[in-house]
Amino acid sequence: MSISNRIQTLRKIKGLSQEELADKIGVSRQAVSKWESNQSTPDIDKIIMISDYFEVTIDYLLKGIEHPKEAVKKKPDARIFSIVGTALNFIGLIAAIMVWHEEQAASSVAIGLIFMAIGCMSFALGQTVGADETKSKAKKHYWPINLWVLVLIPLSVSFNVLDGFFGGFSGSIAPYPLLGNSFITYGLCWLTYLGICTLGTIKMRKVFA
Repeated sequence: MSISNRIQTLRKIKGLSQEELADKIGVSRQAVSKWESNQSTPDIDKIIMISDYFEVTIDYLLKGIEHPKEAVKKKPDARIFSIVGTALNFIGLIAAIMVWHEEQAASSVAIGLIFMAIGCMSFALGQTVGADETKSKAKKHYWPINLWVLVLIPLSVSFNVLDGFFGGFSGSIAPYPLLGNSFITYGLCWLTYLGICTLGTIKMRKVFA
């Protein structure tokens, strides 16, 4: 196996595209493509950067003395953190709705947002400590689903307060939209929610495709 094959193997183990690897070591994507197709060889300073990034020795890159899998440290799957975060976000939304139905208290919103904050932190932790090859997959599955959950409470609180302000009454701080002034404004709130989430989901699917 040549140095070109070893660079390509290491890149694929990390789950990186040629462009992502190029960004990591400060070269163009074309340079990485030429290395992997054996059209050129990295300069010694780039070889050092590659060995440091992939946590392999220079001897491995140049001579193939050690196996790359032995040098790559095992990290947790970022998708696990994404699943936990998603579960917490849904629990937060459901808990907020249940508390509101029981007590009609603003604390329902606080309870929901606390769960969601922990859920988002769980996802962020996965993006920090998770294996690189699983991070993009975690983002791809997390955001298109959770956007629909995370937007609802903040949008609902804003709508209820503004609807009450313009309607001349005290708007309730509730975790979902309440029928206040008219069916028109109530419908517009839901249309806004659907529009934000639909457009956001489409954009995210393109970004993470």
